Amino acid sequence: MAKEVFMPKLSSTMAVGTLLQWFKEEGDPVEVGEPIFEIMTDKINIEVEAYEEGILLKKYFQEDEEIPVNTVIAYIGTEGEEVPAESPGISGEDIESDDSATTNAKHEEVAENTSEITDNSVDNNERVRATPAARRVARENDITLNTITGTGPNGRIHEQDVLQAIQENTVLVTPLAEKIAKENAIDLSMVSGNGVHGKIEKADVLEFISSQELPTNGDAPVERVKLKGLRKAIADKMLESVRSIPHVTLTSDVDMKKVIELRKALLPVIEKQTGYRISYTEIIMKTVAHVLGNHPKVNAALIDNEIVYNQDVNIGLAVAVENGLIVPSVKQANKKGLAELTKVSKELGAKSRENRLTPDEMRGSTFTISNLGMFAIDGFTPIINPPETAILGVGRIVEKPVVVDGQIEVRPIMVLSLSFDHRVIDGAPAAAFLTELKSSLEDPYSLLV
Repeated sequence: MAKEVFMPKLSSTMAVGTLLQWFKEEGDPVEVGEPIFEIMTDKINIEVEAYEEGILLKKYFQEDEEIPVNTVIAYIGTEGEEVPAESPGISGEDIESDDSATTNAKHEEVAENTSEITDNSVDNNERVRATPAARRVARENDITLNTITGTGPNGRIHEQDVLQAIQENTVLVTPLAEKIAKENAIDLSMVSGNGVHGKIEKADVLEFISSQELPTNGDAPVERVKLKGLRKAIADKMLESVRSIPHVTLTSDVDMKKVIELRKALLPVIEKQTGYRISYTEIIMKTVAHVLGNHPKVNAALIDNEIVYNQDVNIGLAVAVENGLIVPSVKQANKKGLAELTKVSKELGAKSRENRLTPDEMRGSTFTISNLGMFAIDGFTPIINPPETAILGVGRIVEKPVVVDGQIEVRPIMVLSLSFDHRVIDGAPAAAFLTELKSSLEDPYSLLV
């Protein structure tokens, strides 16, 4: 019996995945554990491996399509085995039979000849036989399906039929973009659209206008790079975060004198044990994990209008990679010692930069740390990684004059910046967490007790 291949759900927030490429063609043999396609989520690009062996019988989607999670995207089975002509959709949904297809086709024929349906009717698209992908493209581009001739069985409209009609008959443009173009006497055929299937949006028209205003005599050429791939995924997620989450940021100066002493003492011990040099990041991570145990709201998530209080403390560690940022998760950081934290975080950082992280290593974080201490940055405002409720920004350690017991001394000071979701956390609980974190870092030996 043919086995379904699904768009996997790789995180609690993942709703759709973008199909980047197929590694197999229809008719190719597939072995268990062999990569068959690559997808892009809101966090990472990842190759999806086969769980069954056999022949790739059918592929239902093309590259660059966005596909809802758990949707059937292919079948693997034995050669010659019959599978549906169209994707059954999300697992568990019924596939219409030939009899129902014939009946629906008759209903469509009747509907097309009644006066009840107009060009602007919602039912226009609902009563026409079309694949889910074709309906999506039509909906996104305000296309009436009963004006399109389908090439599928019983005249069913495929996505390619809609795309062909769009290419031949229309210029895809949003109403606002069209209005701006008219006001500025812009020929839309000269504008490149960056929306779905090349649809021209407001930003595209404004960018075109701006490009026409750029000086060209003697000036260096301007390079334009389309926002796509990991960079676009990050942009979309950050925009979602700042639009939907009321951020509040608190800052605090931390005297790092004793942390520096502790790291110096542990360097040879941990390097001998793990082969890695402990950094300030691991000490901060250990301290954060310890303090989060006393502040459950800061270790929570807001999902579907419910506050989820996490029992595990999984620290997301922001890692800079080429053209982006990836956040692997250090699981149960509160139960790990400094040596194990050093080993795990160093290995996850290396795998992040080499694009070798597994889905499990990318999900499950309950609190994130973003460390810019290696740059000349004192403090900054980090953006929350949803559905988490807080994120900690770490700045550099720099010597500053401070008052200690009534005397001015030069001490190594580091700025911590805590951004929190004000829907879940009020100012006082957030301040209490940051205050305890500061105290624990200024006396890190208490963590060893």
